[in-house]
Amino acid sequence: MLVQWEQVKQRVLYTLLGAGEDALDFSQDVEPSFVTEVTAPGRSALDNVEVAYGRQIYIFNEKIVNGHIQPNLGDLCAAVAESLDDKNVSDMWLMVKQMTDVLLVPAKDTLKSRTCVEMQIAFVRQALGFLENSYKNYTMMTVFGNLHQAQLGGVPGTYQLVRSFLNIKLPGPLPGMQDGEIEGHPVWAVIYYCLRCGDLNAAMQVVNRVQHQLGDFKTWFQEYMNSPDRRLSPTSENKLRLHYRRVLRNIADPYKRAVYCLIGKCDISDNHGEVADKTEDYLWLKLNQVCFDDDGSSSPQDRLTLPQLQKQLLEDYGESHFSASQQPFLYFQVLFLTAQFEAAVAFLFRVERLRSHAVHVALVLYELRLLLKSSGQSAQLLSQEPGDPPMVRRLNFIRLLMLYTRKFESTDPREALQYFYFLRNEKDSQGENMFMRCVSELVIESREFDMLLGRLEKDGSRKPGVIDKFAGDTRSIISKVALEAENKGLFEEAVRLYELAKNPDKVLELMNRLLSPVIAQVSAPQSNKERLKNTAVAIAERYRSQGIAGEKSVDSTFYLLLDLMTFFDEYHAGHVDRAYDVMERLKLLPLSQDSVEERVAAFRNFSDEVRHNLSEVLLATMNILFTQYKRLKGAPAGTPGRQQRAIEDRDMQLRSQARSLITFAGMIPYNMAGDTNARLVQMELLMN
Repeated sequence: MLVQWEQVKQRVLYTLLGAGEDALDFSQDVEPSFVTEVTAPGRSALDNVEVAYGRQIYIFNEKIVNGHIQPNLGDLCAAVAESLDDKNVSDMWLMVKQMTDVLLVPAKDTLKSRTCVEMQIAFVRQALGFLENSYKNYTMMTVFGNLHQAQLGGVPGTYQLVRSFLNIKLPGPLPGMQDGEIEGHPVWAVIYYCLRCGDLNAAMQVVNRVQHQLGDFKTWFQEYMNSPDRRLSPTSENKLRLHYRRVLRNIADPYKRAVYCLIGKCDISDNHGEVADKTEDYLWLKLNQVCFDDDGSSSPQDRLTLPQLQKQLLEDYGESHFSASQQPFLYFQVLFLTAQFEAAVAFLFRVERLRSHAVHVALVLYELRLLLKSSGQSAQLLSQEPGDPPMVRRLNFIRLLMLYTRKFESTDPREALQYFYFLRNEKDSQGENMFMRCVSELVIESREFDMLLGRLEKDGSRKPGVIDKFAGDTRSIISKVALEAENKGLFEEAVRLYELAKNPDKVLELMNRLLSPVIAQVSAPQSNKERLKNTAVAIAERYRSQGIAGEKSVDSTFYLLLDLMTFFDEYHAGHVDRAYDVMERLKLLPLSQDSVEERVAAFRNFSDEVRHNLSEVLLATMNILFTQYKRLKGAPAGTPGRQQRAIEDRDMQLRSQARSLITFAGMIPYNMAGDTNARLVQMELLMN
């Protein structure tokens, strides 16, 4: 019972996002709520984007269940973006693929691998690569869109691209620029934009051409370029920082200041707004300044760690600073490029129209073992756990999937099943397999028993369902769903499922519970009794033909209830003699004085399902005897002596049988319905 209550609580939690996780209203339309909406029967609740993703998830799972090489889920999802013709979504998947293209180590502990220095360096390197490629593409688009003004020419390469780009971006002379020009553009602007496009060789080309104007910078830049982790030696770094603080901090040339801060990873409080006027530029500059080794030589104003940057973006600035409601993709990018995958996914998931993208990004991270999952199932969508490093957030992956599928599981159960398959290695707080639990709930919610779990054919064989593809041990899943249906009081469904799971004891036990309340009722077409009778007869025929039997007492009760149903059908149809014959064969009631004690002793072995009907059986049998008695009394008089004697004998027999029923009713240790005994006695008196 407690486990069931826990599961009910979980479902309520999944239906509501929880405190502090309200959906962000980013559009003027009325957005669907988190509570499942009733959709027209037969109509899919999936939109075109969800259908496109669902198709790729099907392809992915199909390969896995058939034992093929696991395909790249990121590539499959990115293909959806191409079909949607939405640049934001395409760029998002490009970024996700780039950020997850790190050397994955098979680690049992995701937290350990995510927070190790090597992995964090790799994330920063991938983020910089993405920002640089994007910017280079942007410069090319700008140049090719303004060819006349750009005056593109010379040897193809980044330097010429930057020069043409600056013809558009900085058409006139700028005041305060230092160290001269190169081909009509400020030296430091050209160096900065070569670096911004990720081409250090192009920047070096510029440095070499004007080296006599740049002092020690060439030496430092050469060292920076040749360093595997893009970091100057402590000696050079200190010299550059000292030079910067004494000479350059307050100069008017914003490009020179930005390049020095970037190479020397110094003065982290300066946001270089004149140069980095867009969020992506700011992010690129900051990521370039991130340090990983703490040699103690850097002062706080020159040291930026990745957790510091993460905190600044997620907590200090937050959604309002980046106008997340107007630019959700931008804020997602800010978080994702700083390796805050869980926070990014949780944010995007709260935007109703972008929810499907968030879920599939989470699935890609999960499959790559890069996702930090909540340890508790009742945790909020995004949470911090005690013992984790300060800026580590965890995503409630199970809740994310359950919330996503809630929208369409009743209309598209096949698709929901594909997503639940990702939970096959997850367990809930009671240690129960989440895939099994979700399938069980899905089947009961959607009532698609045959489609999902398979169907029983007339010959007793089972036609496979969708679940067979995903689970080797389908019987245990079907048994679990059957138990769930039984606990919810869906006994007829549970009977079908227990039959599928080849559990005759449970089939007959539940059939007995279903039949017991209806056997004495009058049969009518399409009635509850008629339906249950047909089911029971079909089961009886199937079991007899296949030699299947349940546990002895359950088995005998089932067939006795079927026979009693036949007795009542004959009785209600007015076939009293046939009903009498059935009762005589059943040996349930004493039809002579000398069998009373024997029947009272046998009564103790009957199950409750039979006992509950005893009042009705006794009254019906007494009524049959009374009907036969009245018929006898109504026979024409003046018959020959021998026949007269036979009538008298029959008269005595009927009264003796009625007396036996009264004695039996008084001796059995069972409280029958209030007026049963009075009615029996009344009929018996009428026969005397």
